[in-house]
Order: sequence, then C-alpha cells, then structure tokens
Amino acid sequence: MSNVAPDRRDDPYVALQNSRDFAEHRSRFRKFVFPMTGFFLAWYFLYVLLSVFAKSFMGTRVVGNITWGLVLGLLQFVTTFAITMYYARWADREFDSRSEALARRMGGAL
Repeated sequence: MSNVAPDRRDDPYVALQNSRDFAEHRSRFRKFVFPMTGFFLAWYFLYVLLSVFAKSFMGTRVVGNITWGLVLGLLQFVTTFAITMYYARWADREFDSRSEALARRMGGAL
C-alpha cells in the first residue's frame, strides 16, 4: 500500500462527477426529489400539528366512529404509496435510462 494519494485528474469517477451529463442528471433528480420530499414533510407535519393543537377537529366524527384524525392518518399512508408509485414511474421514464448511459460510460451496467 502506498502513502501517495492518487492524482484526482486521472480518476474516472471524479471526471464523471465533473461532467456536464452527470451535473444535469443530478439536477433532474434533485428537481424531482426535493420538492416531493418538502411536500410530504409539510403534509406530515400538518397532521402532527393538527393532532397536537386541533384536538377537537381531529376528534370530530365524519361518519359513525370515524374521525378526521383517522381519515387524515390513513391519508398519510395513501400519500406515501402514491409518491412511491409516482417516483417509480418518473424514474422509469426519465431517470433510469440516463443512469444506465452514465454507467456504461464508466464501463459498468446497472
């Protein structure tokens, strides 16, 4: 083992990371994921805040013994699955093929 650090200019991974294609790929990913994450966190914290500060609303019955708290809690699960399905479709359409092209450029395959 050598104590000499490798020359970063010769590192193919650094070269790929600095490429325009990779920067565009990363940008597309972030433009999708960050807003979606922000939306879900806002929705989740709204539910938590309502359960803490609007107990009477959350305890209001909608139908029979079903309250708004239960409805909104179940919608958290629905939202999670919907976002997951939306991401999977988006990745399949727009993201995976570009990832595979970058992997081929590095000499590997996904």
